[in-house]
Amino acid sequence: MKIFELKNKAIASENGEHILGFKDTGSHACYMIYGILKPGEKGRLIKAGAGHEEIVLAMKGDFEVTGHYSGTLKEGAAFHIAGANECFLENKSISEAVYIISGGHSEGDHH
Repeated sequence: MKIFELKNKAIASENGEHILGFKDTGSHACYMIYGILKPGEKGRLIKAGAGHEEIVLAMKGDFEVTGHYSGTLKEGAAFHIAGANECFLENKSISEAVYIISGGHSEGDHH
């Protein structure tokens, strides 16, 4: 079993995200993104892209979502997004917020 450390890699990244995917697993079938939004940070793009689907989970804190979906994504809740649809996340709180994105290929679509 291989363990993948995501949190510290997201903290160290320029954009607050770390993608666990092909480079780590050797598989194109699925990927996971660990993302952190600082207090007051907004405009984080969520877009699966052509041939992909994603489930976005609020792990820590609540997020304001605008775009294809709009509303509040409460901690522990998730939404599904596919293809070219896009949303933007905002952290209106005074604490760091964390989200997880689980993604993969849409049926019939492959690299």
